[in-house]
Amino acid sequence: MGVKTDISSVTNRLSMLCSRREYCVSDVFSKALKALEGDREGAQKVVESLVRDRYVDDYRYSCAYVRDKSAISGWGVSKIRYMLSAKGVSRDVIDKALLEMDADKAEARMDRLLRLKSRSLKGDAQIRVKLLRYAVGRGYPYEEASCAINEILKEDEDNGI
Repeated sequence: MGVKTDISSVTNRLSMLCSRREYCVSDVFSKALKALEGDREGAQKVVESLVRDRYVDDYRYSCAYVRDKSAISGWGVSKIRYMLSAKGVSRDVIDKALLEMDADKAEARMDRLLRLKSRSLKGDAQIRVKLLRYAVGRGYPYEEASCAINEILKEDEDNGI
C-alpha cells in the first residue's frame, strides 16, 4: 500500500463490505488490521465504529451462519458451534443463534445424508463405523447418529439389501 491508510477510509470500505454480507467481529478486525498495516489500535477503532453503527453484529452473523451451514452444508450443531467459537464468537451468542436451528429439519437432513452415504458403502464390512465417523465429522451427536444408522441398516437388512 505504501502510504499508511487512514482509519476513516478503512471504516468506509469495510462498512460497504459489511452492508453486502454478514461478518463477525474477528473477521472485520483482521481485515482492518491488514488494511491499516498492523495498527491494532486503529483496527480496534474501526471495529468499534462498525459495531456501533450496526454494520457488524456477532449474533446476526451467527444466525446467518447457522442457517447456511445447517441448510446448505448439512452440518450439525457440534461442528457449527466449533467453527463459530473458532471465529471468536462468544458462547452465549452461539447458544442463542443455535436456538434458531430447526431440530426436526436437522434430524431429517442427517437421516438423508446418512442414507445417501450408506448407498455408496454397500457391501463394506465397516459400514456402521464409516457412517458414524461421517455423521460425527459433520457435527451430529453420536447418540442420534447411532440410532439413525441402526434404523437405516435394519431397513436395508429387512429389504434384503
